[in-house]
This record gives sequence, C-alpha cells and structure tokens, in this order.
Amino acid sequence: MERCILVSTWSSAQISEREATYSLDELERLAKTAGAQVAGRVQQQRTLPDAKTYVGKGKAEEIRALVEELEVDTIITNQTLSPSTRRALEDIVDAKVIDRTALILDIFAQHAKSKAGRTQVELAQLEYLLPRLRGWGEMMSRQAGGQVSGGEGMGSRGPGETQLEIDRRRIHKKIALLKRRIAKIKQERKVSREKRTGSSLPACAIVGYTNTGKSSLLNALTGADIIIQDALFATLDTTTRKSEHPKYTITDTVGFIQDLPTSLVEAFRSTLEESSDADVLIHVVDATSLSPAAQILAVNHVLNEIRSLDDAGKVVLRQNDNELLVFNKIDAISPEELTRLERLYPQAYFISVLENTGITELLEGIAQKVLNVQKYKEIDLTVPYARACVVAKIYRVGEVLQRSDGEDGTHIIAKVPLSFSADLA
Repeated sequence: MERCILVSTWSSAQISEREATYSLDELERLAKTAGAQVAGRVQQQRTLPDAKTYVGKGKAEEIRALVEELEVDTIITNQTLSPSTRRALEDIVDAKVIDRTALILDIFAQHAKSKAGRTQVELAQLEYLLPRLRGWGEMMSRQAGGQVSGGEGMGSRGPGETQLEIDRRRIHKKIALLKRRIAKIKQERKVSREKRTGSSLPACAIVGYTNTGKSSLLNALTGADIIIQDALFATLDTTTRKSEHPKYTITDTVGFIQDLPTSLVEAFRSTLEESSDADVLIHVVDATSLSPAAQILAVNHVLNEIRSLDDAGKVVLRQNDNELLVFNKIDAISPEELTRLERLYPQAYFISVLENTGITELLEGIAQKVLNVQKYKEIDLTVPYARACVVAKIYRVGEVLQRSDGEDGTHIIAKVPLSFSADLA
C-alpha cells in the first residue's frame, strides 16, 4: 500500500476554509479508494498556485522534510498540474507526484469492468498521458506504478523516455483506434435508446454525485440486484431496469464529482448521454454531505457539458423540467439537519434506502412525472383470439384496467400511450 501526503492550495477569494477542507477530505477518500494510505495533509492558503512548483519553493522544502519523516512514496495534489510544474515539485520533494486527475483516472481504471468501460477509461488515460510523456519517464527510474500509464501504483504507469517520438506515434494511433471503438459503442447505445423510445416507454435516469446511493436506489425502486459497494465510482457501467404501474425504464448512471476530468467527461459521453436523453431525471444527493449544494452544482455542471453539443456539433442547452431532487441517507443525519434541508429544498424528496424510508412517496412522484411526460388515452376494445399479439402489446406498453375473455375474443379496457395503435384492421 502506497503511503502518500495530500497537498492542496486554496484562495479565500474563491472558496471558504470549510469548503477547502471539504475538498481535501474528498481527495483523501479518493486516495483511500485507489488503495493508498494517507500519512499526512498539507493545506496552503495563497491567492494563486505557484506557477513553477504549485506550493512555492519554501513550502515544497517543508513537504520534502515530511516525505523523509513519514517515509512517504507519493505526493497527491488537489489540483491538476502542468507537466513542468509536476516535474519541478517532484525534483524538490524527491517523491512521486501525481495530481487529482491522475488519481481519478486510476480509480476509474480499477473499477472499469465492461469492455466499453475499459475502452473509455483507456482513452482518457492516454489523452492525459500524451503531453506528460517526457516527465513520466524521469519518474520511472525511481519507482514504477499507477494506472495512467500501465504499471503498478497510483497514477504513474508509463513507458519511460526511451524512443519518445515512437511512443508518441504509438499513443496517437492507439487514441485514434479507441475513438473509433467508442464511436461504435455510441452508435450501439443510440440504437438501444431508440429501441426503448420505440417501445413508447418513458425513460428515467438516476444521476448524482459518486457514492450517494444511486445503485442502492435502483435496487429499491425496481427490485434489481446490483452489487453495492461503499466506494467512490463503484459503478461505471449503466444498468437499465423496467418498472411497472406505470411502465417506464430506469437507468443507473456513473457518478459525478467536483472537477471531474474533462477527458473522462468526453470519453464517457456515450454513457452519460443516457441521462441527457432521459424523460425524467432522479437527482440523488447525499444528505450527510457537508456541502450538498456543491454536489448539486458539480452534477449540473457535468450534465450541462453533456447537453451542450448535438451530433452535428451544434450548441443545444436542453433544460429538463422533469427532475426530481432526492436526498438519500437521512437516517444518518440529525432531525435538526433534516429540518434545515427540508427548509432549503422544499420540493425535494427525503429518503433512506437503508431503512426503506420515503421510497413509496418517491415512487409516486416518479409515476406523476412519467404520466406528465407520456400522455395516455383509454381504450375499450375486443381483440380476436387470433390477434393475441395485440393483447401482449397492450400489456407491454400500457396499463390494463379491466380484462375479460368471451366468445368473440378478449375484451380489454386499458390506458395506453397516445401513439399506440391496435392495428386490428
């Protein structure tokens, strides 16, 4: 297990000290998720990060002393570093230096299970690595490691500096290949979404910050059996299930986080589009978070990035009015804190998946949104037994209110989408 020191700079003109500490706490959770042991934390208030060494030469020397005292392998910074800044800081502290982006990429690489997930992560890794190729080679002489480049530790698996230009050409070729694969994945997902749309079933998507309980909520709403882990980014692949009364599909999506690397947003665009194309969004927030507003803003920021371009590259900002804000884990907060959240977010739903609290009310809220999206009509008809496929279609896309079997066929009264056609002629 790698031992690391977390390093962060913050400006009082941009955020409060409480928010800065919360961000560093989040970095610690990311480090532990990646498999590191956090030996220390360094937090520095300054107007801007130092352009050369991120923290300034004096503070860098202090960190070097901590590295020796605590026998640390790795420094993790809370902001993304340029290649030159990372190298300069590494030279002073005499330890491997990775940034928040490399750490998140490492976690994604550990958790990607499906072929699509692994392809998307690999593309993001290579695009991150390409401008940093020279610097990673210098570090490899000291210690191998990390998912970013293919070795055995956080954020530092790299091919080294030998044959640098050949390595760059190979990476460019691999990036082009991965982009073609992702384009194919995107088309396959598009076909799947069109099939769901063609079935006249409204689509719901669960979105939210990482580790807010999205997968647990999908299990509670639909009776699914997704494996649950108390870890950041445990779910990278989308899972879709069908719900009844009324009928709709509901999809669990990848979690978001503050400063989610742009390369990951682009690589996972085909996955994240599941949320931008949904008729109803179920936005899950962790009620125990010190800054739920920051979680909400981070999720909305990524959603706006996904919605910003259509297939032709045109800017399209689509607003989803059918969004439900859901605070999960209310069992872990005090009654006073719950009252405060209810006052701040009067339209939200407050639930505990763990204790099955508020799930019925949320299901009713989702059903109402679905009915608003999908307009239904009531039909009253008798279907000949020879056309039993029509009865099956009514059950598939609508809600049967009454059924009786007579001599002439099956008499059905049901609610079906306006677009439904029995086609009995």
